[in-house]
Amino acid sequence: MVQRIWNFSSGPAVLPESVLEEAGKNLLSLGNSGIGILEHSHRGKAFLAVYHETEALLREVGGIPSNYRVLFLQGGASSQFFQIPMNFLGPNRTADYLITGAWSEKAIEEAAPFGGTHIACSSGDRNFSYIPHECVWSSNPIYAHYTSNNTIFGTQWACLPPVPDAVDLICDASSDIFSRPVDVSRHAMIYAGAQKNLGPAGVTLVIIREDLVECGSTTLPTMLQYRTHVKNESMYNTPPTFAIYLMGLVLKWIKSSGGLAAIGETNRRKAQKLYTFLDQSLLFHPTAVADSRSLMNVTFVTGDAELDAKFCSAASASGFDGLKGHRSVGGMRASLYNAFPEAGVDALLEFLRNFERENARSQ
Repeated sequence: MVQRIWNFSSGPAVLPESVLEEAGKNLLSLGNSGIGILEHSHRGKAFLAVYHETEALLREVGGIPSNYRVLFLQGGASSQFFQIPMNFLGPNRTADYLITGAWSEKAIEEAAPFGGTHIACSSGDRNFSYIPHECVWSSNPIYAHYTSNNTIFGTQWACLPPVPDAVDLICDASSDIFSRPVDVSRHAMIYAGAQKNLGPAGVTLVIIREDLVECGSTTLPTMLQYRTHVKNESMYNTPPTFAIYLMGLVLKWIKSSGGLAAIGETNRRKAQKLYTFLDQSLLFHPTAVADSRSLMNVTFVTGDAELDAKFCSAASASGFDGLKGHRSVGGMRASLYNAFPEAGVDALLEFLRNFERENARSQ
């Protein structure tokens, strides 16, 4: 068997090894069905059992109230950028957006053709290195949209934005979904690509309040209306069956690991180890403001682009993958999603210390 290396990729990202092993066993036959999980009909009893178990686990692990519907869609979170305003905005309405990075910028760009948009806050003035503390809301927003974690810039909302009463809050939680406890009831909708914390690429989780579904436009193409997928339990067309199955296995792993509270504490401990080193380092420096730092994506630099490149090359040669920062910002990024083991953080810290000893003298 090929030895696995430390995978710091920002997504698709590391999955629990026990999940991969279980999935491997079921590729040829799901249980004793004689048909592999990749081959089962989405209408058959075997897969329907998987589907309903996955939904039940989502509700249990995430504390999803009964008046919310769970959808398994396709098209990634990026498709939600336009599907949300198509359903709920309109030419005489305004939606407020909290701009904290590239993905929230893309979301508001996609919303603009469908109605009014308003920037309630932005951290673009400092290259998205912080989470704003104050928002200026429009007079009557139909909804407020925020991105809970910013993979590129390494920032994360530590608590919910202070949204005005009666304004529906919508969250793109793609890169920190179920990485810590979440109050679903404070949101009208939460959506996320699964490929960071919940499974492989290919399925987009949508958690949406029932009354919001009914507020959606009725004139859109069938596939773009949320009510279509609610009515058909995400099976109006063939859903991403294997991705849903794997999500179910990941949810079992989260549950067996102590649930979201325990997962959140582990994630905090992993990130804090790395931030503690970076804060006292003579060579490496975190890029996000201290009170805005992400527990999922730790971004850092040396201040010298050539030295950053040297570090990334040396790290790759030593069995650390995915540490190069996003192409738009450079530097380094260590993604510490749920399944990333704490031992990998310890190994990275040892490598960082050795690299610092060898290179800090010239700085």
